[in-house]
Amino acid sequence: MHQRGLAAVSLAAVTLCTAVCGGCSSSTKTTGQASSSPAATQPATTSASASPSASAGAGGGASVAVASVGKFGDILTDSQGKTLYLFEKDTSSTSTCYDACATAWPPALTTGAPTAVKGVDQAKLSTTTRTDGKTQIVYNGHPLYSFEGDKAKGDTNGEESSAFGAKWYVVNPAGDKVEGD
Repeated sequence: MHQRGLAAVSLAAVTLCTAVCGGCSSSTKTTGQASSSPAATQPATTSASASPSASAGAGGGASVAVASVGKFGDILTDSQGKTLYLFEKDTSSTSTCYDACATAWPPALTTGAPTAVKGVDQAKLSTTTRTDGKTQIVYNGHPLYSFEGDKAKGDTNGEESSAFGAKWYVVNPAGDKVEGD
């Protein structure tokens, strides 16, 4: 009887660990194709929400869309209409935003292949594996993030912020930063 109880507790722990951190791998790599690792926002050494900033679509992959937002015109958004940003400190498709940075600027994460909708170029979508093993969406070579200060669809409160050592910009469908006026 004791062994059955121990087996049930072990199975529950493994299931929870897999659901929260996908096995908590610590490698960092970038792929030209989407990965299927689960989502999280920070390295496993810090606590964070496990909710991806880009919502999961069919098959578990997050979707990226285009929305027309005021003076910026067409920009990338997640499936909930929240603005997506690039961070100029990221000089490759590998993220440099962790810990407090990833709390303020949650990475756009996916649990499967990201899907392009509404004017997004599927060929420009890829992923990168964060140091915590989570899969972040990359568009045209830029890891994508949302901003905790954006509360509603179309908010662009993070535009041209200089937080965490470089500027943040909304991204157009071509995959380029959009500078405000």
